[in-house]
Amino acid sequence: MKSYQDNAAIQRTAQPSRVHAAISRAAQRTGVDFDYLWNQARVESSLDPGAKAPTSSASGLYQFIEQSWLGVINKHGAAHGYGWAADQITQRGDGRYVVSDPDARRAILALRYDPDAAAVMAGEFAADNADTLSGALGRHPNATDLYFAHFLGAGGASRFLRAAGENPDASAAALFPREAGANRSIFYHRSGASRSLGEVYALMARKLGTDSEAPAAPMGEPGLRLTRTLPGEAEDASPRTDALSAPLVTAMAERTGFDVLRPNPQSARLAYMMVVSTLDG
Repeated sequence: MKSYQDNAAIQRTAQPSRVHAAISRAAQRTGVDFDYLWNQARVESSLDPGAKAPTSSASGLYQFIEQSWLGVINKHGAAHGYGWAADQITQRGDGRYVVSDPDARRAILALRYDPDAAAVMAGEFAADNADTLSGALGRHPNATDLYFAHFLGAGGASRFLRAAGENPDASAAALFPREAGANRSIFYHRSGASRSLGEVYALMARKLGTDSEAPAAPMGEPGLRLTRTLPGEAEDASPRTDALSAPLVTAMAERTGFDVLRPNPQSARLAYMMVVSTLDG
């Protein structure tokens, strides 16, 4: 087992290029869209691997709380070279994840400050949440929906999104009082008034840089990139689908089961052909 170090202090000096490279590798390994992972890290930590929330246990590039981190490491750690950590984690009957060795627990939680570990686990966490939300909502989640699963957990996000779709004017703080207490800038206006569910959803969409500001947003995310050319890489000659409209994404999803968060070359080419067909018409 690896010995514990003060990774938080070390990772605060990480160069932005290291963060970019870590997120790029995570997108390739998990199949989750680079732009989504990048924007999530930008919102969560301002791309600071050593970030630590003052009001909760949230830490690192993606501000994982302790239980979420232990859960995703337990499930996916071995597949990405963190088997030593996954082997130390057990789940109790009440669902909580525990590590009996205090040194091991500190070492595992310190991985949140490592850009590579944080980014690849964020990708796996996003993919798991997408599956859960698809079942709960009866549609593919868009990027804003998926961000709520990271923010509130998959169960909390499902509850938030269903409630927001039914009554967007209801108080978000009343439905999530504990989360509101730890995230006042999200759940309350500067005046102190509580934001509605719809207002919180719109705020999150703007933070994430998406266009979906309606709680009952349609399947897909307008403008969500399917692929990403990284700075310094040449554009290849293959078809690209960088800005599919929501109706096209919806049609593709209905026709082929296409998932905007985990694209593949075949679906990208199909998207291209659909775009071309609409332009030719």
